[in-house]
Amino acid sequence: MEREKILIVDDNRENIDILLDLFKGDYKVTVAITPERAIKIARSDSPPDIILLDILMPGMDGYEVCALLKGDPATQRIPIVFVTAVSEVMDAARGFALGAVDYITKPFHPPMVQARVAMHLSLKRKQEMLEEFAFIDALTEIPNRRRFDEVAEQEWSRSMRSGKPMSLLLMDVDHFKEYNDTYGHGRGDTALRRLAQAMADTMRRAGDFVARYGGEEFVAVLPYTDAAKARETAGRVMDAVEALAIEHSASPVAPHLTISVGVLTATPRAGLKLEQALEAVDQALYAAKHQGRRCVKAVEL
Repeated sequence: MEREKILIVDDNRENIDILLDLFKGDYKVTVAITPERAIKIARSDSPPDIILLDILMPGMDGYEVCALLKGDPATQRIPIVFVTAVSEVMDAARGFALGAVDYITKPFHPPMVQARVAMHLSLKRKQEMLEEFAFIDALTEIPNRRRFDEVAEQEWSRSMRSGKPMSLLLMDVDHFKEYNDTYGHGRGDTALRRLAQAMADTMRRAGDFVARYGGEEFVAVLPYTDAAKARETAGRVMDAVEALAIEHSASPVAPHLTISVGVLTATPRAGLKLEQALEAVDQALYAAKHQGRRCVKAVEL
């Protein structure tokens, strides 16, 4: 199991050394001595599992850093523990209102510091387990629409900051009503499970994501993916579905189950919202179905 990651944010070398000695044996510890560096690490592709954040720092103080991270969908779930002198805890209500989970006071009492960090990491793991079950589609056992909404929002924010494109695939099983009418809903459920697994298996990068969108529709989020790569992925998904060779004698498109795919590639920017991207990919899927199904239609924003 990969070691959990702690980010220590402090401009005092003595405090950093004490905390490093406490945690480096059991956790992967990263240090930031400026607020700007802390925010960059938190927003990276390998974010910390918990942040120990000093309040008094030059320039941007800990409260401002906390507000920024809690206001960003990509970082708002990272627990933040303020590190502060006893005299500053009088302002604790402000920190909790901003979303911090705890305060650790200086001078440090090592067993208490270790116990509190371990407790918050344990709570985070349990919360993630509960959310994972809430985000899984019961039939196909891949992520559900609720999880897609969250991931899409996070990746949209990340792409807006980086200036890099992201892509969405919206996929619909062709003539699935006719499949259920011909073979029964039990066979239909089995087919959806097999299709979902085949789609998930085509996602090659760690950040690529596929979910059940609803009914016989599936959706994929492809971070940092341009139009050419998105079309390539769409073709790979189509091939994987057809390789299953699930018989569909009632389909006018092919003797087996097929899908139609809408592809949207966008570079998020001011004035362009995720809702517009979702509407555009839905229109692309409609165009693919209108063209005769079993094809890919792509648009860019």
